[in-house]
Amino acid sequence: MNQLQIWLIACATIKMNRDQTKIVVPSGGNVADRDITKSAAESNATNLDVHSDAEHVRLAIYAQLAKEGRVDGASVLAARLSLSHNDIEIALQDLHASRDIVLDAEGGIVLAHPFATENFGFSVMGSAVLWWGGCAWDSFAIPHLVADEPSVLVATRCPGCGTPHVWEVDRHHSPRGDQVVHFATPMRHVWDDVVHSCRHQRIFCRNDCVDAALAREGQADVGARFDIATLWRLASHWYEGRLERGYRRREPAEAARYFRGVGLIGEFWGNA
Repeated sequence: MNQLQIWLIACATIKMNRDQTKIVVPSGGNVADRDITKSAAESNATNLDVHSDAEHVRLAIYAQLAKEGRVDGASVLAARLSLSHNDIEIALQDLHASRDIVLDAEGGIVLAHPFATENFGFSVMGSAVLWWGGCAWDSFAIPHLVADEPSVLVATRCPGCGTPHVWEVDRHHSPRGDQVVHFATPMRHVWDDVVHSCRHQRIFCRNDCVDAALAREGQADVGARFDIATLWRLASHWYEGRLERGYRRREPAEAARYFRGVGLIGEFWGNA
């Protein structure tokens, strides 16, 4: 790995940490309190009206994250969208309920997949924008989603031994690498605690490093291990359309078919 690349990514992560802001509003709910295997009827009930305040707020949040790697505070967002602070608060709670964003206990935006507003172990550097990636999956997805950034540098450290890794990720070919991708939480349980789940979708040097990290945490391995090429395929089309009005998240059955289509098959993925 080129040491200049490592230095550039380190600078990128420092700058992101300085520039990143959160929208914060009072919140009465947990970060994630519903299971990914919710029924189709329940999911349809939480789809956003394309003309609702929540959809306007969602589009503004995602557009700014894609373009700048950051989110304005609630008061600035309210002024920009000609909404009241109360309108913004309600919209954010609606977006949290529909799983379009993830709020922390104080009501701050933690995740707007694939973007994060704090360090989840991955920095993503484009030609003009610096991001936190929400996990390995999200980090590899950003160049597929953001039209103006067709190629990025994704950097992380192996959670097992601390070795730094950098990949150039684009829309056309999987980056080279013999590292091991490990997702700890089965898909049906990801939204039991989505922040924890995302923090444990990581990339390791090798299987020994995965084993060492699990042993250090006292965890049995109920996760999935796969290669960088599969991660790239998984990320390639997962968030397609997310920056557009009327985006709809996949139902569990649709997600299971998508996983199968990129070569991820088994009980872990909900498609055994």
